[in-house]
Amino acid sequence: MSKIVLRAAVADDARECLRIRGLTRENAFSEQDLAELGITAESWGAGIEDDSCPGYIALVDGQMAGYCFGDSESGEIMVLALLPDYESLGLGRRLLDQMVQDLRNRGFSRLFLACNSDPQVRSYGFYRHLGWTDSGQRDEFGDDILEYHFAS
Repeated sequence: MSKIVLRAAVADDARECLRIRGLTRENAFSEQDLAELGITAESWGAGIEDDSCPGYIALVDGQMAGYCFGDSESGEIMVLALLPDYESLGLGRRLLDQMVQDLRNRGFSRLFLACNSDPQVRSYGFYRHLGWTDSGQRDEFGDDILEYHFAS
């Protein structure tokens, strides 16, 4: 049986996070694609270090299998990514739950994220199944903006 550990991200994780982002099954972004958006190992690492981009890493037998990051200023879930070999183990849900609790502890009552608007894409059903609801808005890429509200 594999040993699964979730831990807070550190700046040195950024380079491996970039590599993994290009290997995801759906919605993959290469390091070059991310660099064009201004996301580099240096900028990502700086965001982790200054706590503007907190996140959690899933390790399976000591190897990074996935991660989830948020924005500590806005309450946005920025990214949730898993290597395909580690899908369907519950890691995505565990990472998202950890990030949601982190942002809740920072005082947010509403979180949001951008999600593919195509029902055939796995993330479409994943977030909705976990209680995220459509805000009726879309981002500049045509993705649905989903919201999560904490019960009072």
